Amino acid sequence: MSKTAETGPLGADPSRWKALVFIALAQLMVVLDATIVNIALPSAQTDLGISDGNRQWVITAYALAFGGLLLFGGRIADTWGRKNAFVVGLIGFALASALGGAATGEAMMLGARALQGVFGALLAPAALSLLAVMFTDGKERAKAFGIYGAIAGGGGAVGLILGGFLTEYLNWRWTFFVNIPFAVVAAVGAWLVIREPAGSRNRAPLDIPGVVLSTLGLVSLVYGFTRAESEGWSDPLTVGLFVASVVLLAAFVLTESKVRSPLLPLRVLLERNRGGVYLSLGLAVIAMFGLFLFLTYYLQVVKGFSPVKTGFAFLPMVVGMIAGSTQIGARLMNRVPPRLLMGPGFLVAASGMLLLTQLEVDSSYPALILPAQLLLGLGMGTAFMPAMSLSTYGVDPADAGIASAMVNTSQQVGGAIGTALLNTIAASATTAYLTDHAAEAAAGGPAARLVQAQAMVEGYSAAIWWAVGVLLISAALALALITAGRPDAGDPAASGPGADTDTGAAPKMPVIAH
Repeated sequence: MSKTAETGPLGADPSRWKALVFIALAQLMVVLDATIVNIALPSAQTDLGISDGNRQWVITAYALAFGGLLLFGGRIADTWGRKNAFVVGLIGFALASALGGAATGEAMMLGARALQGVFGALLAPAALSLLAVMFTDGKERAKAFGIYGAIAGGGGAVGLILGGFLTEYLNWRWTFFVNIPFAVVAAVGAWLVIREPAGSRNRAPLDIPGVVLSTLGLVSLVYGFTRAESEGWSDPLTVGLFVASVVLLAAFVLTESKVRSPLLPLRVLLERNRGGVYLSLGLAVIAMFGLFLFLTYYLQVVKGFSPVKTGFAFLPMVVGMIAGSTQIGARLMNRVPPRLLMGPGFLVAASGMLLLTQLEVDSSYPALILPAQLLLGLGMGTAFMPAMSLSTYGVDPADAGIASAMVNTSQQVGGAIGTALLNTIAASATTAYLTDHAAEAAAGGPAARLVQAQAMVEGYSAAIWWAVGVLLISAALALALITAGRPDAGDPAASGPGADTDTGAAPKMPVIAH
């Protein structure tokens, strides 16, 4: 590949590394927001008079809007321009955050959260697809996706620290207001430095039936899992939502196979390597979401950690993720096939999760939780980085936004499944333990409190065993389904997922529009 001394690969945008800074900043804002709001929820609920029954809607309103509109957001980015979608998404997210921070009641808060979800669904696919079309050289792509993967994986734990500080030392409103400077800096910087490759937009007419079916289907699916967590799996409305999601998503797939300009071209979904990434990544996120939830409760409720101390307790996982993404994944991505990073990465993460199945009420943080987090971080960082890159590599530039949206969708659905499924398993194990120790629990005093704590830990441990199994399945799927070789190996299979072309050749280097 021809290069120039100053600009790197021939035809590459000389401002691409500056653009990466602002894309990474936007990604950090979105990831931080997810965990910060969880920490602020109890204080916000008290201030705004939100009932216990409606409390979950502060989380659910965002999840439904974000999860339901991701595919639509991805296609809007492809059609309207990723830079435009990125900047509008940032401005909208900032305005919605300001509305949430200034909320005076329940309705205003829920509306702000739903708006955050809408603009997040525009912002997230645009950010990832910008990386996909701006970084086409193998080595540069590895570095760029290493940085992006580290932020995507580790940002949540940083959010716990920041959220703890803001809630303890200021008030919950600042957990919303903190998004505004992130968004303003990222939007101004992106507008000034990002230049999309020419000819990368999708000029096809919008697939309205596909938009309606995918949005309703994904909303039904995400809400079904969210409702199952609180109302149970046999609740009539929960069952109805799952049935509706199956029917709607099946109709969506049928529609996409028939229309001339589909919202989600099935070639994006069914290409073996990308399909393997979406499936294995979605499953791995089930395990990670459950872990964040249970470890947060364990540290705060069982061990009595403050929110700030809990945030700092997650730092080993952040360190592991950064090392896995930038030092292992990014360095080896051009030397070994992606499956040999993803498969072993998920296995290392599973070994860390396996350590956490040994949790007891009096478990030592340095002896058990710290090494488990390091292994989890290293494994997930190593696996996430090539997964993020492979999910869009070799795709037609006009489909980069929708391919990116599928990555976000698999993670969003995985998160909803993980929270609901693992919570149900944990609750069942806790109930069974309390039933077996009913006499001790009824005695009152310190003994009863100890039984309650042991019952909670028993539930966490049971759910974490399931998470280990899910990570093992992720590893097996990555090793079995992903067949792409090294990105620079020179053969068709190695040229990325190869493509959505008849020859399987790697895509040509785009020309930068000035």
